[in-house]
Order: sequence, then C-alpha cells, then structure tokens
Amino acid sequence: MAITLYGIPQSRASRCLWMLEELGVPFENVKIHFLGEAQKPDFLKINPNGRIPALDDDGLVLFESLAINLHLARKHDGGKGLWPKSVDDQSRAVQWSIWAMTEAEPPLMKVLMNRVFLPEAQRNEAEAGAGEAAFAKPLGVLEGALAGRPYLLGDRFSVADLNAGSVVSWAPTLGKLKLTPNVAAWFSRCGERPALARAMGRR
Repeated sequence: MAITLYGIPQSRASRCLWMLEELGVPFENVKIHFLGEAQKPDFLKINPNGRIPALDDDGLVLFESLAINLHLARKHDGGKGLWPKSVDDQSRAVQWSIWAMTEAEPPLMKVLMNRVFLPEAQRNEAEAGAGEAAFAKPLGVLEGALAGRPYLLGDRFSVADLNAGSVVSWAPTLGKLKLTPNVAAWFSRCGERPALARAMGRR
C-alpha cells in the first residue's frame, strides 16, 4: 500500500495531513505549491483542476480535501473511530463535510481574501464585512448542533469534526470573528489533538 498526498501544510492540504496523522498510516507528502506548481502539466495529470490537495491511494487518485478525508477515514480507520460505525452517523459525517464546504467556507474565504491573501491595494473591507455577516448563520447552526454534546456526532471525535473544524479554524485567525460558546469549546478540543500539531509541523 502506498499513499501520496500532494500539497503543502499552508493550504487546504493541511486538512488531509491532519487526517493522515490521526490515522497513523505511512504516507509521502509531495510538497506541491498552489501557486505555479499546481498548474504545471505533470501535476495536471494528477488533478486536472490545477489545485491542491490531491491524493494517490495505491492507484486511486482523488481531489477535493474533504472528499479525500472521507475516503481516508472510511478505508483506513482501523478501529480508531474516525469513521462512524452506524450508517446514519456515516451519512451525518458526509452532511457536515458538505455543509462545511458550502455553508461555512465561502463567507470565511471572503474575509480571508480581503484581510489576508490579496495585496493591500486589492482588498475590500466592505467585502470582508459582508463575509463576517454571512458567517453568522452557519456559526449559529454549528452552535445549535453542539448543544449538549462535545462533538458533532456525539461523544467521540470523528471525520465530521475534523472536516468541519479544519474549515472553521480560519475564523479565529481573522481578527474580528468571534466563535460562539459551544463552537469555541468544541474548536478548542479539536485543536488540542496531537495529530493536528504533527500535521502543522510538516513544513
């Protein structure tokens, strides 16, 4: 079995590095940068979208970070509990992963682009403010889902928490965005996991 993850920790590939560290499976990290390198012909054969991350799991090639994590958790869990046992909880894990991508990430990305990534002259504070305002709705949904439970699917950390948490992790870095109480406590629990520290230590 050979697993190769293409991407750098300072990107969405960090989500997949975190998952691989949680699973404890051997893998190679090929550090492809999202600017320039991901658009070269050789890498486009792996991911024709020209984006990172991409995964080669023993010949199966996948792109989209949260889909990669769902695959890794399902195939390589080995009893660690990252992939839920019940079919219902498996469906909820997929739900929260899609939710993170479609509901939480777009407004956060709007803030991130206009406060961090874009050159100063291209930043638009009104757009950043709109992203902050839009994030309030998914933040409220997450706050309600975590009422009375430590993790999204119950008492145990799973791929649902890793995927959603890796997206929400942008919020505390953006200055004015404040997490609600249940989300803040959950985010702290997720952030204390040793596998995350190992993943982010891969420079």
